[in-house]
Amino acid sequence: MLASLRTELEQINEAIRVLERLSADSGKRRGRPPLWLAAAAAPKRRGRPPGSKNRPKSGHAERG
Repeated sequence: MLASLRTELEQINEAIRVLERLSADSGKRRGRPPLWLAAAAAPKRRGRPPGSKNRPKSGHAERG
């Protein structure tokens, strides 16, 4: 049990070191972001939601 806790502690410490390194390099960067960072900040979808086009309008008479 102690061995598994020590392993987990080392993994947590490594994650903390990585996050500290990333935060230290948080200045303006040029170029394309890494794929893992771009995937985390997925772009917002624009336009109509799927299936909303050409829906019949309820309560309105058609023009002829």
